[in-house]
Amino acid sequence: MNAHPMHPLLTRAASAAAGVAAAVPADQPLDAPTPCPEFDTRALINHWVLYTSHGLEHRARRIELPEELNTRDFAADADWRSAYAAQLERAVAAWADPAAWEGDVDLGGSPMPAVGIARMLILELLLHGWDVARATGGRIEVDEELALLTGEIVAENAELYRQYAGFAEAVALPEDAPAWDRALAASGRDPRGKA
Repeated sequence: MNAHPMHPLLTRAASAAAGVAAAVPADQPLDAPTPCPEFDTRALINHWVLYTSHGLEHRARRIELPEELNTRDFAADADWRSAYAAQLERAVAAWADPAAWEGDVDLGGSPMPAVGIARMLILELLLHGWDVARATGGRIEVDEELALLTGEIVAENAELYRQYAGFAEAVALPEDAPAWDRALAASGRDPRGKA
């Protein structure tokens, strides 16, 4: 069976996120601020690792995240970067099964189409990947197709996210700004500067 047509995009988003994690300095202060006002660096990394690697696999398999993962301090482990990359590989492999993309994912009492879940997780991989990169002096490599997809997903969900303080107000950019910068700006992130 052939993988879902979005699977290569998910694979590339996961690879971009793994690249950001690999570049986080070993001496990175974990109490440093991030572009997400509610998260310091430790909290942002923990949120990102939990939802975009473990959550990504568990949603493909329709399994609830165990409480142990919900409360784990991933950033406290010296090898969290390589562990994250390995878990991303497992998650991407789980989504290689075409059946993972079919029907709904219902893990919290509100079913959502599996394709929609995957799109939201691509958003989390890349936007929070940018946040981690920005907070730690790194950068994220996002190709044009992923940048356009991110912009599309942001546009579909921006108003809902803003209702729940997930996005700030859009940042104004020139009309000829690159697609990735426009996607970031639409989500309330200011792309001017590093990452």
